[in-house]
Formats: sequence, C-alpha cells, structure tokens
Amino acid sequence: MKKTLLLIVLIAVFSCKNAPKENVKPITITSGELKETVRFLASDRLLGRNTGSEGIDEAAAYLENQFNALGVKPYFETYRDDFKVDSLEAFNVVGVIEGNDPKLKDEYIIIGAHYDHIGIIEKIVDNDSIANGANDNAAGTSSVIAMAKYFAVKKNNKRSLMFVLFSAEEKGLLGSKHLAKKLKAENINLYTMVNMEMIGVPFKDRDYIAFLTGYGMSNMAEKMNEYLGSKVIGFSEIAKKYNLFRQSDNYAFYEAFKIPCQTISSCDLSNYEYYHHVDDEADKLDYNHMASLINSVIPAIEKMSNTPTKEIKMNEAE
Repeated sequence: MKKTLLLIVLIAVFSCKNAPKENVKPITITSGELKETVRFLASDRLLGRNTGSEGIDEAAAYLENQFNALGVKPYFETYRDDFKVDSLEAFNVVGVIEGNDPKLKDEYIIIGAHYDHIGIIEKIVDNDSIANGANDNAAGTSSVIAMAKYFAVKKNNKRSLMFVLFSAEEKGLLGSKHLAKKLKAENINLYTMVNMEMIGVPFKDRDYIAFLTGYGMSNMAEKMNEYLGSKVIGFSEIAKKYNLFRQSDNYAFYEAFKIPCQTISSCDLSNYEYYHHVDDEADKLDYNHMASLINSVIPAIEKMSNTPTKEIKMNEAE
C-alpha cells in the first residue's frame, strides 16, 4: 500500500513538472484573421472611411469592439481620442496593455497605423468611385489589431504597449499630430513608436521583407534584425527619394519627442499601382505575406518591450 501511494505521488509530481505552462504554445497570426479585418474596413459599406463620415465612425466602433474583446483597455476614459478637423468630428482609437514590470511599465512603446482613407473620389473606374483603402491602410490597421491580440494573450511585456489607430492621416497627419501633442503635454515616457503602413503586398527581388522609413536616423532596423536573427527590415532608396519618413504618422511623434519613431512598410509605391485608387480593394492583397511579416516583426516588438535599458536610439547626425 505504501509503495503504491508513493508511486502515485511521484507520478503526480512528475506530471506537474512536465505539464505545459500557460502561454507556452506559440501564438501565430493567421492570414484569415487579417483578411477578415481588411475586408470589413475596405468594404463598400464604409464608403472609403473618410474623416467625419458615417463610414469611419463605423470603422472606429469596429476597432473599439476588437480591443474590448481582446481585453485591451482604453488609454483614456474611452477608446476614442477626440479632435476636430475644421467642423468635422474626428477620433483616434487608443488602447493600452500595461507592462508587468514595476519600473519599466512607465515607459511606453506605441504601435500605430492610420485607419482613415479618402472616401469617394472623382476618378470613376467601371462605375466605382469608392476608394476603399485596403492596402492604404486597412492592412496596417489589421496588423495593429493582430499585435494587440498577441500581447493581450501573452501578457509578457515589461514596458507598456499603446496601440493606436489614427484618423485624419490623409488630411495631413492630423490625428497623430493631435495625439503626439497631447501625450507630450502629459510628459509620457515614450521609448519609441513603430508605425505600420501599406504592408499588403510583397516586394520582389529584395533581400528583406519590409523597409523602415528614416532608415539611417536610428539603429531601429539594425536592432530589430539583431533581435530577429535575420534581415527582415531593409533600406528603400525609393522611400528615401520621396522622403516617406515625413509622410506617415510616425513623423508627428518624432517631431514632438525627438526619439526613434519610424514606419514599417512593404510598399514604397514601386510595387502597387492602386495608391489612392478605387481598385485598392481587399482582394488585391497578399494575406500570406502580411501574416509572415507580422509574425516576423512581433518578436522584435516583444524584445523591445523587455530589454532592461532603451536599446533603440537615434544615430548621431553626420
């Protein structure tokens, strides 16, 4: 009897030691979930998500519901960060996952993308006048939701992660300018800002998956590739030529905080012909590519959120 009891105890102890730990199972972002988000945001029902429209209001409600379902808390009293564009009501959607380190949680990383587009346009093609904005930027928006899902499940970030969907980017980066100014006034301890823009199509014949705007301004690309153990992020001559660093929502945060705030993209206008076009539709995107890119980037964001010190830094001006 004693031997039997001892055997049972040993089996129980061994089983506990070898039981799978919570969150050990890898969390993989799928092409299907990205496609679902893009198809909703880029549907004709939302009429191109122009700032101040009923369509963008519905898009914002959808994004709020996504954050709420994931357990991502509002950063402000609600998810909406309200501002005005002339007489139009506009709003960024802002969620946060607090860091789990008593000290590092006061440092923030922003993961952002704009969810607005240009609405109904004059250039009609095949009786279609809705600029749906699938690649620009329902694709980037879907990546922010996906990364929020990842960290909401893992809960392993020592620094706090702020997930922001910007409005009025197409009006001149107005949503990001508003929020950057607001957070600067709050004296938030912002570590870095990673913006996701037009990631819906892959490059051909390049030795990286996506480029980083303002490539040489900081060591972000270098550190991300180091964290990932491969060259995921590269340099685009075209992005430099058109100064894309200044053309997306990262720029407002760089201007306000003078820290590394840069955009990841896989479209530098050389590999997609439907920029601000009615044919920027959900069926034009490569969702396997998007999933591969996001799953590649997440471990770098994870590392950024957990290093003991701030390793992403501005490079000295030449």
